[in-house]
Amino acid sequence: MSKAGCPYDNAVMERFYNTFKNEYLNIHRFKTNEALDQGVYDFVYIKYNYIRPHRYNGGLTPYAARCAA
Repeated sequence: MSKAGCPYDNAVMERFYNTFKNEYLNIHRFKTNEALDQGVYDFVYIKYNYIRPHRYNGGLTPYAARCAA
């Protein structure tokens, strides 16, 4: 194992967090914790998995790639 904070230990999650921050958190402001919770849920479970195409899936969403397999 490498030292703490090495991005190569968990590259998949590091890539997701980068996308999440750049495409969602850095461009939205939330007034309440409930609004933040709902916004995170909407991004992760709806946009990221069902709407946003991913290059590694050949341009398919993760849901479409699972259904095609």
